[in-house]
Amino acid sequence: MLMPILESNRSKTDVASARAATPRGNGSPIASRMQPKRSRNVLIIEDEQDVIDLLALNLLKHGGFTISTATSGPAGLQKARTEFPWLIILDLMLPGMSGLEVCKILKSDRATRHIPIVILSAKATEKDRIAGLELGAEDYVTKPFSPREVILRINTIERHHIGDMADEKIAAGTITVDSARHRVEVGGKSVQLTTAEFKLLTLLVKKPGRVLSRDMLLTAAWGYEGMINSRTVDTHIRRLRQKLGKAAKVIETVRGVGYRLREE
Repeated sequence: MLMPILESNRSKTDVASARAATPRGNGSPIASRMQPKRSRNVLIIEDEQDVIDLLALNLLKHGGFTISTATSGPAGLQKARTEFPWLIILDLMLPGMSGLEVCKILKSDRATRHIPIVILSAKATEKDRIAGLELGAEDYVTKPFSPREVILRINTIERHHIGDMADEKIAAGTITVDSARHRVEVGGKSVQLTTAEFKLLTLLVKKPGRVLSRDMLLTAAWGYEGMINSRTVDTHIRRLRQKLGKAAKVIETVRGVGYRLREE
């Protein structure tokens, strides 16, 4: 059942335009004529056509993105693997395969794990949000939603991406973080991290010796301010330490506050 949508004042003409511009099923990506200089393909994996139309209308009008779509989990997975979109908007309740399973597969594949995923779902419990973020989703937006909020969150993701690209390589002991390639090495050997783990490590490496609270890490990594329990950071730090092995000793726990990177 389609959830109510906040942008109820959109005109029938706008909706018709979005439908005309939005590819159906396995259609190829389309280019926005409004901002041709920008090339950012967004793959929308969603089975509600009205939601696809609303997102496409706003992404084309306010973001200058190109759009491709899929209406089932398997079709979305296939498109992500063949088109390599810049960003994916992913519903959780999909026919054929759940959105969480799609997210899990994409984030475990070296070829697609770098693609930011924004989950858009009617599942609004803290448990659902945590599950999505722990699988590596960049952000989580609940239905009913504001398209303008989705655009703002995508813009935030883009700013973080540009900022990371500018930082290039940062080293901390035997750990090297290569933001441009979204790659982490420990002692010269590559370590596979989820998007969330990579962000947290990057934040700590950038500020050696400085104590970063759980709330600061949560907000900086995902943009959340009190929407979910900040203890979620602990789960990601624990998994990050496991993957870093002996090098994880540089990440110190500051009891009752948060974490810091030990200064050499």
